Amino acid sequence: MMANHDTQVVEPAADERQELFTYITGLIAALILTLAAFALIHYWPSLPQHTLFMAIGALALLQAAVHFRFFLHIGTKHSGDEFKVLLFTILMLIVMVGGTLWVMSNLAMRMMPHF
Repeated sequence: MMANHDTQVVEPAADERQELFTYITGLIAALILTLAAFALIHYWPSLPQHTLFMAIGALALLQAAVHFRFFLHIGTKHSGDEFKVLLFTILMLIVMVGGTLWVMSNLAMRMMPHF
């Protein structure tokens, strides 16, 4: 591509390389966070259960941030569409986690022995 002396044009190949680099960086970060969660359970089972849950929850939030940034390309600039996607994701997480906890606690109460 040709460019005037005072403007700079980004080559399509350079743009594709940058996008590929972004995806590879996101993949590596996601793998590291996933392996860190598994390592917590496998190598440090003696940690208190509350600490393990908090650490895995923090790793899950970081994992979501990595997916937003590197794969969904939702960054620090807030447009209306990106905000709607973020709100919808939060709503779905609340519904899934809340529903799972509700069902599991209901099942736990039903499985208690009756005296």
